[in-house]
Amino acid sequence: MIICRCEGVFLSEILGAIEDGADSVPGVKKRVRVGMGYCQGRVCQPIVRDILGGRVGTGKNPVLQRAQPPVRPVRLGEIVR
Repeated sequence: MIICRCEGVFLSEILGAIEDGADSVPGVKKRVRVGMGYCQGRVCQPIVRDILGGRVGTGKNPVLQRAQPPVRPVRLGEIVR
């Protein structure tokens, strides 16, 4: 089952990362690149959080990775052309 569509990360890879010692969303992200694609984790981070909560017992509010802004600002006029 694919969890991160942007990076093509499967549930089995996330579970493997947890077995290897990942106990937070950033820990899983560093091991298997979940949340590093186009959406920056906006879609898959809640799913990974729930998986961690069930496997590691991190509670209701485990540490989430902050969404990253674009590398450089872009004016709306440049996008709308």
